[in-house]
Amino acid sequence: MREKELEKLIKSGESETVEFKESFSEGVIISLVAFANKSGGSVLIGVDDKGIVSGINTDKESTQRWLNEIKTKTSPSLFPDIEEIQINEKKIFYFKIDEFPIKPVSYQGRYYKRVKNSNHQMNLGEISDMYLKTFNSSWDYYVDEEHTLDDISFEKIEKIMTALKERSMDIKETPIEFLKKLDLIKDGKPTKGCYLLFLKDFSILTTIELGRFQTETVIKDSHRLQGDVLSEVEGVMDFIKKHINKRIEFDGSIQNIEIWDYPLDAIRELVLNMVIHRDYTSSYDSVVKVFDNRIDFFNPGGFPEGLTAEKLLNNDYSSMPRNKKIADIVKRIGWIEKYGAGIRRVNEAFEKAGLQIPEYKSIPGGVLVRVFAKKAETPKETPKETPKKTPKENITTSNLENRILAAIINDKFITALKISEKLNISVYTVREYIEKLKKKNILRHVGPTKSGYWEIIVKKGSDK
Repeated sequence: MREKELEKLIKSGESETVEFKESFSEGVIISLVAFANKSGGSVLIGVDDKGIVSGINTDKESTQRWLNEIKTKTSPSLFPDIEEIQINEKKIFYFKIDEFPIKPVSYQGRYYKRVKNSNHQMNLGEISDMYLKTFNSSWDYYVDEEHTLDDISFEKIEKIMTALKERSMDIKETPIEFLKKLDLIKDGKPTKGCYLLFLKDFSILTTIELGRFQTETVIKDSHRLQGDVLSEVEGVMDFIKKHINKRIEFDGSIQNIEIWDYPLDAIRELVLNMVIHRDYTSSYDSVVKVFDNRIDFFNPGGFPEGLTAEKLLNNDYSSMPRNKKIADIVKRIGWIEKYGAGIRRVNEAFEKAGLQIPEYKSIPGGVLVRVFAKKAETPKETPKETPKKTPKENITTSNLENRILAAIINDKFITALKISEKLNISVYTVREYIEKLKKKNILRHVGPTKSGYWEIIVKKGSDK
């Protein structure tokens, strides 16, 4: 690396791919491990955390000692590139490591990953997920050493095979051959996914606790499911339908129309997501709580790395099923159309029903999804904070548009999600009305999508 390039790198400061150290220490090796477990990075020795070049004194053997220490204290062993560079007659060392192909890499039995400009020690779940992603696999792909084929129900396997034949799939194999073809049996043993899909009796691994709550602490009814994951989907749906309301509407046709408190297809999609994305290695159970006006779904296992609730709402994510084998079977039998589209369909179904879009939260131990039965509130009268005059002459705006404009006037950096929370309306509705304001040439967004701001356009010569 040239001196000018290095000076520019130092000036930019520490980041997700750059770390400064005044001397060689275990912190250097930990940073190299964290970079190797992410997307690679550089460590500069002889630079303090404020970017001031202090330099470092070394002897002829220093570089070799460092390399040996890095090699012996990391597993798999790391071999970074090291370059000595002079800046203003001060000697610094530039360590560079690429993303390691087989992850995770450890330092003396501890695993680290880079998060923004610091190193974080990984927990067991993160270590396991990183290992499985390296081999493009998932937990349910591996052999279940605790169970045998005697623990599997062949009746359930044949039921799935029949369902696939009804979908015009040509299946001529025996149940065993069928499982082998789908990699659900390896070396004569069931995989973990095979056991969860077709277990004969019951298992605490699949426990789902169901409750009908009168208040936050008073339980009117409860039930526990511990069967195979496919039958549990129906079990959860039966319990929910037992404890929510439905009404009959007449539209003049021969058939009556049943209207439930919630769109059942969307609820079923959420239950399927619980099964597919659950962390079955966690000590937590899945929990479904039915209240008078809402349902809470808790599922062990957090969001995949990089996924947030806001990205779910914005449909800004790609499918990453935690249990690929279970997801594959669910897709084959037609319970899901394609990976990654489920949450979008859920949100659209709730909005179409006039209900609030579900809340998605990452909480200790897993993910909480909360759905509401209460109808979305009709927008109230324009609040006092509404602009005194319409932003552009000769153009009328609705009450809801004025409320959105008022929120923007109060905070020009506000997001559509924050506006939806403030006004108690869906984020999709907010975006729809923002587009209307843009088309009326009343509102525009300045700068990048994530870091820009809103600007209300005022016609030249009009009052501000």
